[in-house]
Amino acid sequence: MTSSRKEVIETTKLMCRDNLVFGTWGNVSVREGENRMLITPSGMDYGLLMPEDLVSISFDGQVLEGLWQPSSEWRVHAAIFAGRPDVRAIVHTHSVYATAFAVARQSIPPVVEDMAQVVGGAVDVADYALPGTEQLAENVLSALGAKSAVILASHGLVGVSATLGEALKVCQIVEKTAQAVLFARQLGLVYSLSEEDIITMRSFYLTSYGPGKRGR
Repeated sequence: MTSSRKEVIETTKLMCRDNLVFGTWGNVSVREGENRMLITPSGMDYGLLMPEDLVSISFDGQVLEGLWQPSSEWRVHAAIFAGRPDVRAIVHTHSVYATAFAVARQSIPPVVEDMAQVVGGAVDVADYALPGTEQLAENVLSALGAKSAVILASHGLVGVSATLGEALKVCQIVEKTAQAVLFARQLGLVYSLSEEDIITMRSFYLTSYGPGKRGR
């Protein structure tokens, strides 16, 4: 059993713990090589999911290893992996506050420093397309750009990074920010950080933040 399989299962458990997914919706994947990925299966209870239930597929959807059908959103994951070589892990959630922005089809503004650091700016909304379609995959990749998160209109949130732990953190921070924005709007104006400050904080996060890096 590979460590990647264990990490995917652990990530699904943390998603459930933090109420980022409900029922069997949402999905998780990791890049396995140049043209393949490991992804959660379609429609299976996360509470019962085992490492051997995960499905290894090529980016064109061919099942390479596994007993079950891959997540119906495998095209979104494949498009991101193919278009963003830096991304090695993807977490797709249906959390309440981020989904509120998805329903309203409004971006989540970069109003707090932690989101500016981990996402790289506002979380933009991908144009709507039916779930599981190639069009949705294209829309998501386009709206994601070089950032670490994107909203799927009337659907949910996708977070990406080099590791599953970081991709999950992206989703957690975006959800917290979405909640804060909705609360803050009841108090009055909501202020976004400047583009200059966002660039500075994002650069610091990517190059100097963390215990293994020397800070300024």
